[in-house]
Amino acid sequence: MNTIGKMIGPVLTLVALIWAVEIVNFLLGHSLTTFGVLPRNSNGLIGIFLSPFIHAGLWHAISNTVPLLILGGLTLAADKARFWMTTAAIIILSGALVWLFARNSYHVGASGLVFGYFGALITRAVIERSLKSIILAMITITLYGGLLWGILPLKSYISFEGHFFGLIAGIAYVWILHKFSKVKPVRE
Repeated sequence: MNTIGKMIGPVLTLVALIWAVEIVNFLLGHSLTTFGVLPRNSNGLIGIFLSPFIHAGLWHAISNTVPLLILGGLTLAADKARFWMTTAAIIILSGALVWLFARNSYHVGASGLVFGYFGALITRAVIERSLKSIILAMITITLYGGLLWGILPLKSYISFEGHFFGLIAGIAYVWILHKFSKVKPVRE
């Protein structure tokens, strides 16, 4: 793999996994959507982990791919060591919040992860105030500042809850990580 491929390999792996699932889902008539988050239903708990990889159609997967590549790449650039932890935390926390509080419908797609990356990048800049984090946040806002309209309930077939809770998860993860990294161990 070339140098650029090595640098963005984790994001490419994530997108490849989403597309592999989308191909299977397409061949199955998009029946995998029943493995999405179904709020307050025990059958929907599996969706907390699976929903970011399942999409309701080809256009849905396409519309999440580009922002996932870009914001995922910026998240990777922000902190290579914690990319997978950030990704896992956003998926689990946003999925759990959707399961607890969202409308009673299947919620699928990687847009919660996209919004989570957005929130993490902006929050990291606010907390760290390093040149690198500020530049990454400026790029994020310039490219995807309009993304915030997605947290409004504008269309009934779009999970604004997934968007909103993804954003909250990204913000919360970076804030919690910062809060607890300041705690120094006590030696006896």
